Amino acid sequence: MKKTYAFLLLFTGLITYSQAIRKYSNEFMNIGVDAAALGMSNAVVSHTGDVNSGYWNPAGLLKMEDRQLSLMHASYFANIAQYDYAGFAMPLDDRSAVGVSLIRFGVDDILNTTQLIDSQGNVDYNRISLFSTADYGLTVSYARALPLDGFNYGVNAKIIRRVIGKFASSWGFGFDLGVQYQTQDEWKFGLMLRDISTTYNVWAIDEDEYKKIKDAVPGQNQELPETSEITLPKAQFGLSKKFIIRYDYSLLAAANLNMQFARTNDIISTDVVSIDPALGFEAGYIDLVFLRAGVGNFQKITQIDNSSNVSFQPNIGIGFKYKGIQVDYALTDIGDQSAALYSNIFSLKLDFSIFR
Repeated sequence: MKKTYAFLLLFTGLITYSQAIRKYSNEFMNIGVDAAALGMSNAVVSHTGDVNSGYWNPAGLLKMEDRQLSLMHASYFANIAQYDYAGFAMPLDDRSAVGVSLIRFGVDDILNTTQLIDSQGNVDYNRISLFSTADYGLTVSYARALPLDGFNYGVNAKIIRRVIGKFASSWGFGFDLGVQYQTQDEWKFGLMLRDISTTYNVWAIDEDEYKKIKDAVPGQNQELPETSEITLPKAQFGLSKKFIIRYDYSLLAAANLNMQFARTNDIISTDVVSIDPALGFEAGYIDLVFLRAGVGNFQKITQIDNSSNVSFQPNIGIGFKYKGIQVDYALTDIGDQSAALYSNIFSLKLDFSIFR
């Protein structure tokens, strides 16, 4: 029943939308990757510098010294939805690097009960079938050093594929742009512009299957939904600095301002821009063991009595790195402080220098 309910939520969102520009589109691409980053509440735009930079800020790919591979898995909604990520990146020379990554967010083995009741009103469980709904994001990244000392930039080209069983599917295309700058005293700044081309998705809807859906509930017939959607641009600005304490210990402090160019329920919200801040910390010991914490996703929540309060999402994480192998774990939304559900996230990063 949980999966049936999840499908109804997903499909209802598709068929009831009536405008081409949507405030929330391709949201699976905004979840984030890498348990190390998620443990810091995603406040990594300024200092990211590994294979996962292809997602967070492609300019960071230039900090790699060898090829790297990254894998991540997370489960959401009591293991109903599965979120997986794989990334690979490599330097081309001392001034450029490339990367590729794939994200999948899916719900599998959903019960299709639209034909449960036949035309005579009889319940026939043999008419139940299974299907999956999944979102895929393929990103190709390129980074290059600018002639200005300390400046790097990177670009992403994204292909979005979304599938809802045999009912509907879509293709989308878009671009990101990222910049990083490091001062001589090692303060780091980063700017990530997501969907600068207003990522465009086009849906193909199986009208025969749609007719079965819309006629399943008498009196609830609807017109075919819009077949196009646009993901509006977003921006992330970050800064960070790493402090070395008595040679063996380190403390990385980072902050992000996550901006959407529309009014939302973010803690800072105007008609022009809405801002959601995030803070992250990473304590390290001899670059071997790491303890992370972060807080973000500050939202204004309206209660039933029209009063409002502020929710937030605290995260924690740990990591272990030995030579070229790094394993990380993050627990998001500890204490259930936000509307989001908590998740256990694991990731693995492999630096190919280990084979040299």
